[in-house]
Amino acid sequence: MSGNEDKKIPPDEYEQELTTDLDDDTPDKPKGMPLHNRIFLGLAIGVFGGLTANRVWGGDNEWVIWTVENFTRPLGQLFLNMLLMIVVPLVFSSLVVGVAGIGDIRRLGRIGLKSFAYTLIISAISVFIGLGLANTIRPGERISQETASALKSEFSSKGTEAAEAQRKAAEAAKADSPLMQAVKTIVPSNILNSVASPSSNMIHVMFFALILGIAITLLPATVSAPFVGFNEALFAISAKVIDIVMKFAPYAVACLLFNNIAQFGLELLQSLGWFVATVLIGLSLHFFGVYSLSVWFLSRINPIEFFKRIRTVILTAFSTSSSNATLPTALRVSHENLGVPREINSFVLTVGATANQNGTALYEGVTVLFLAQLAGADLTFSLQLSVVYLAILGGIGTAGVPSGSIPFIIGILVMIGIDPALIAIIIGVDRLLDMCRTTLNVVGDITAATFVARSEGYELLKVREDGGPGL
Repeated sequence: MSGNEDKKIPPDEYEQELTTDLDDDTPDKPKGMPLHNRIFLGLAIGVFGGLTANRVWGGDNEWVIWTVENFTRPLGQLFLNMLLMIVVPLVFSSLVVGVAGIGDIRRLGRIGLKSFAYTLIISAISVFIGLGLANTIRPGERISQETASALKSEFSSKGTEAAEAQRKAAEAAKADSPLMQAVKTIVPSNILNSVASPSSNMIHVMFFALILGIAITLLPATVSAPFVGFNEALFAISAKVIDIVMKFAPYAVACLLFNNIAQFGLELLQSLGWFVATVLIGLSLHFFGVYSLSVWFLSRINPIEFFKRIRTVILTAFSTSSSNATLPTALRVSHENLGVPREINSFVLTVGATANQNGTALYEGVTVLFLAQLAGADLTFSLQLSVVYLAILGGIGTAGVPSGSIPFIIGILVMIGIDPALIAIIIGVDRLLDMCRTTLNVVGDITAATFVARSEGYELLKVREDGGPGL
């Protein structure tokens, strides 16, 4: 072989080559305390202030009620509304861009279809693990009956408008067959009505975006490029808006947690500990269980050897909490250490940084059920299936940046009639869980790449002398 394209590139130069474009657009490193540390500080202030108010004056004290109603609740609601206003454009644009990024399915053929099928199946498994644990452990119900009743009165009633709309829709659907109910639940007859409804039907928005994304892959790039470019710009703008809004998160977390802790005391924090444990158990089961089985049976790699060879990627993902930031390292390590060919890497890992987020899907499922349990809302089996659907698509559409899943969770809460103010309870611990689920996301991308490479006949864990994987 000859030519530059066949020449082996040293690891350092390869990684430098992959990150050149990213470095050109990387802003200056922010000064001062990192955002996640400020959020932890806001968490501490909110918890301390709330516990002090609850223990010294009590949740029904006039001064506490006045402070909540006239100061902390309006500020917290401002933060939530700013996140809510960007949910629909973010969900729509990210799903369109994520699915369109698959490329021409007819041209990609087996690689594209195998990657897409693997992503859907593994994401579905992750969500079912999360929902199974949430229904078994039930972290949101590990509080006294009195506190549970107060939480239900406070938070489930705030979603009255959306809940009433859902109740009327359920009554209207009683005469329909199960298949007709599924069609009406998933497929919108008028997407504008779905967006303009009081709770913005996210199932309809996601389905519409998914169909548009698939249609884009079947069209010539010259035809679809303007629309894809518009959605890429909309996605970038939406992500930047979230970045701006999240700068106010420390203050909002302090206010929202003060509201909740002042009213409901220490029991709410104990329930939060059960939530963190449930998420970590779910992520661990998927990481060491599902991924190990996948690489053993599908990629035919020893799981211990697999995790040993990608340890650099694991550490990078955990420390950055960003699939996008870990992408250059994942590309290099997957090729250099596992022998996945670059043409498969460039497709599966690049698309997977946005579209294959198993950890995020699991986290969103557990979080929605946990907050619903706290609010005293009994989610029916059909509603939980809707959560599965939304979490899987949320895993495809969530931005590969820290806290990218928060807007999705808020949107789902509003849709099922739960006050999104409850999100404040988990924002304080979101950064720690974000580090863990990002690690799961990135490793999931690499398992997908090894599966596709092995199914295409490549021999993994061996690299030819010219730097290319062997067949």
